[in-house]
Amino acid sequence: MPAIAKASPLPRPRPWLLLLPLIGLALLWPGLALAHVGVHEAGFGAGVAHPLGGADHVLAMLAVGLWAALTGGRAMWAMPLAFVGALLAGGAMGATGIALPGVEPMILASILVLGGAVALALRLPLPVALAGIAVFGLAHGFAHGAEGPAAGFAAYAAGFVLATAGLHIAGLVAGLALRRAVPVTRALGALTAAAGAALALGVTP
Repeated sequence: MPAIAKASPLPRPRPWLLLLPLIGLALLWPGLALAHVGVHEAGFGAGVAHPLGGADHVLAMLAVGLWAALTGGRAMWAMPLAFVGALLAGGAMGATGIALPGVEPMILASILVLGGAVALALRLPLPVALAGIAVFGLAHGFAHGAEGPAAGFAAYAAGFVLATAGLHIAGLVAGLALRRAVPVTRALGALTAAAGAALALGVTP
C-alpha cells in the first residue's frame, strides 16, 4: 500500500499578534480621553502625586510589575528598570522642550499593550520586551517632564521616579503573590487592557 502522507502541522499561534489590534486602536483612535496639559507645582510631593493622579499612568506602571512577575527571572528587575530609565530620559526631553510626537497615543497604547501582555501571559525575548517597555516609559516620562515646573525640576523628577518605582513594585508583589493563581493575574491584565480601551473611547467614571 502506498504510504499515506502526513498532513503538515498547523503553524503555532503567535499570541503577540493579538496585541496588534490594540496598538492600532491606541494610535488611530481620534477621540483620545487623555490630555496631559498644564504645569504642575514644584517639589518632591508634586512629583510623587503626578503619576498617582492619572489612571493612565497607574494602570501602565502596575502592568509592568505584573508582567515582570509572570515572566520571572531577570525580567523581574529588568522590566521595571527599563521603564524607569526611559522615564528619566523622557522627563528630561519634556522638561527641555524637545519635541516627541505621538505621546498621548503612545501612553494609551502602553495600557492596552502591557495589559494585553499580562492577559496573554506573553513571553517575548527579553531584549524585545525591554525595548517595548522603554518606548512606553519614554512617553510617560515625557508627559511628566512637559508638565513639570520650570524651577525645582530635580525634586519633582525624584518624586515621579519614586512613585513610578513604587507602582512597579506594587504590581510585582501582586504578581508574585498570585504566582499559584496565574488566571487571576491574567484577568487583571485583561481588566487593565479593558480600562485602556475605555479611556480610548472616552468612557470615564
